[in-house]
Amino acid sequence: MQGTETDIPDDIALNDMVCFAVYSAGHAFNRVYKPLLDRLGLTYPQFLTMIALWNEDDQTVGSLGTKLSLESSTLTPLLKRLEGMGHIERHRDKADERVVRIRLTSQGRSLKDGAKDIPGCIVAATGMPVGDLIRLQREIMTLRKSLEASLA
Repeated sequence: MQGTETDIPDDIALNDMVCFAVYSAGHAFNRVYKPLLDRLGLTYPQFLTMIALWNEDDQTVGSLGTKLSLESSTLTPLLKRLEGMGHIERHRDKADERVVRIRLTSQGRSLKDGAKDIPGCIVAATGMPVGDLIRLQREIMTLRKSLEASLA
């Protein structure tokens, strides 16, 4: 079977593994984001949650979980912390009391102004042209969808 696309060499190295490249790039992103987010008082998962709410306010917890690829057991404590910080409010859906909705407070909306420069800082830190980053993001999303489909 030599030469097929599924051959894995006996002496595989970390740097040859796509999963390690994605994993270690994720850690590098987190190190770049940390000082930028520290000034906002947010962690990276909290920042992603705020972005999702800045894009679409007053969402259900389920909708947020789907967008962020987070389980309820991870998302609920994160939302409680954001609520404790005064950035969001949790409330019951008027049409269905079982559904919890999340909306930004005025403080949460105003936090967006302090985050406006972050995407540009991240692009600059990569040293890559925006077009290359867009293509890379699309390829990684395709990879994620393929991996998720393989689990179904």
